[in-house]
Amino acid sequence: MSINVLYFASLREQIGRPSNTLEFQEGMSVLDAWKQATGKEKLADELLIAVNQEYTSVDAMLQDGDELAFFPAVTGG
Repeated sequence: MSINVLYFASLREQIGRPSNTLEFQEGMSVLDAWKQATGKEKLADELLIAVNQEYTSVDAMLQDGDELAFFPAVTGG
């Protein structure tokens, strides 16, 4: 029972790895996974979150086998 977590762009460099696997726990939210993966209590407001390649929110509930991705919002001009 696990969650695959992916980090993209500058977040990958900040975290120091492209991905990791977390043990799934019943009632686990995106924020819970973030805390477990990074040791940080909060997500930056500018981070985008996707579960199974669909955008979602920090309070979304996870299921066993989900793919969770964090990436910074793209800016440019």
